[in-house]
Amino acid sequence: MADKLAHLGYAIGVYKKLVPAIIIIISLLSGSSIMSVVAWGSSLEGSRVGIQTTPPLPVLPLPSYSQLKWQQREIIMFLHFGVNTYTDSEWGTGQEDPNIFNPTGFNANQWAATAEASGISLMILTAKHHDGFCLWPSKYTEHSVKSSLAWRGGAGDVVKDFVAAATSRGIDAGLYLSPWDRNDKRYGRDLDYNEYYLAQLQELLTQYGGGMREIWFDGAKGANATNMTYYFDDWFGMVKALQSSINVFSDAGPDVRWVGNENGFAGSTCWATINRTSLSIGNTSNLQYLNAGDPRGTDYIPAECDVSIRSGWFWHKSESPKKLTELLNIYYLSVGRNCVLLLNVPPNKTGLISPADVRTLMQFRSAIDTIFSFNLAAGCLVRASSQRGHNFGPENVLDGDHLWTYWAPASSKDIVDEEGINNNGGGGGGKDQDRLRRVVNPSRRRPRNDWIEIRASTDDRLIRFNVVRIQEAVGLGQRIKRHRVYVDGKLVAKGTTVGYKRLHRISSRMVQGSVVRIRVLDSRDLPLISSIGLHFDPFWAAARPKNQSLHTHDP
Repeated sequence: MADKLAHLGYAIGVYKKLVPAIIIIISLLSGSSIMSVVAWGSSLEGSRVGIQTTPPLPVLPLPSYSQLKWQQREIIMFLHFGVNTYTDSEWGTGQEDPNIFNPTGFNANQWAATAEASGISLMILTAKHHDGFCLWPSKYTEHSVKSSLAWRGGAGDVVKDFVAAATSRGIDAGLYLSPWDRNDKRYGRDLDYNEYYLAQLQELLTQYGGGMREIWFDGAKGANATNMTYYFDDWFGMVKALQSSINVFSDAGPDVRWVGNENGFAGSTCWATINRTSLSIGNTSNLQYLNAGDPRGTDYIPAECDVSIRSGWFWHKSESPKKLTELLNIYYLSVGRNCVLLLNVPPNKTGLISPADVRTLMQFRSAIDTIFSFNLAAGCLVRASSQRGHNFGPENVLDGDHLWTYWAPASSKDIVDEEGINNNGGGGGGKDQDRLRRVVNPSRRRPRNDWIEIRASTDDRLIRFNVVRIQEAVGLGQRIKRHRVYVDGKLVAKGTTVGYKRLHRISSRMVQGSVVRIRVLDSRDLPLISSIGLHFDPFWAAARPKNQSLHTHDP
């Protein structure tokens, strides 16, 4: 038995010594990239022993569970509703008679049904806007629906009906409580007003269930508004104490940040990371920083892009909803740039979402489904420059899991300077020894040049598409700084950040080819790509002139 074990140990030792040489021989005979063969060898050895390669270390900061769930929603709904709906204004004065609020056909179930049919899983209601009018019967003010005697005799409660309707359809609810209050006499007295605000916050988060998923704060107020110091830290602390899983939105997070404009557009570079210490709520001097984020940011606070389906935030008879092409453009420039789109859909005077807005939302959802329900890369072959063991292969980008399965290239210690090897002089034996030395000795490294490519399954098949979708495994941190997309060797798109989702619309109406390669030119540690999609957008195709030549378009 001892002799058999000795022979087995010797055989294993010889196998380990021969693996690098075998890899070199295969590489020389097949003309394949050394790193591709190294990845194959690593996969083979891993499968022999039944032990998976460990995941790479995360790149901090990381998103919370609540932030990841929020990011996957992609589109959420804002509902601006209140006395402004009846005065044809955007910012109320605070002096409005509560009796003008009289939504005779109010039906929160219609709101929820519209959201559900539009594929929206979170609705946020303006429980109180700048005019100070409360859509619930607050115990701390008379300026609320309890004074709207024309509507349900003062017994109505919009917030209650809103939460109940959302819950009945499996839709999550959120609330906006305006810090600026043009009605309450305590506004301007720091201690008194902050106590009042906290009291209302506690009312909302305790009386209407424990399932709020987002609460909205902002610093908006008029240029001539009374000076007021908001105790934001106290407010945030109260929110988290009452509902720990809620996402808090403001210019400075702590969970979700404003994108810096109300057009629904994120920056072409958009990091979910940022430094909270560089932000302050209501400060308009850092809008570009909010828009782009910070690759060196110490806080994970992704951006939310807010925009209205109409020109105004509240319903106005004179306005109409945006056209489908405009909404799709907003989608590409928000969701397609690592953000969530907060689309405002204001109820009208009867208390319902207008039929024109409902139709537009249905068209919007149908168009998104038409574009993205089918991945043209499905069934194609996938190849990569390298991989980190067999469980992180490039095939993971087509498995339908957009977060936790991913392609990971080999770590830096395995990267080989192939150009240096190929240009190395000397005879055959010396050249092979030099190749072997560079594979097993990582002392000579080059900048990363990782790539992954989608190949048509047969030589005679061409892939026709005009949208490229790339998604990172952001649960382990946002990483990619710069990337390019090629079709049959020709550059068709380029960009910087990717994050949860990056969408590139190709400038031409349509491109076709047999090989689509995505190159990562710069990254914070290993790039981890969780999903790749090739899609055809017929609306984008129809909007482009037929004779336009192919060139890079970075939406």
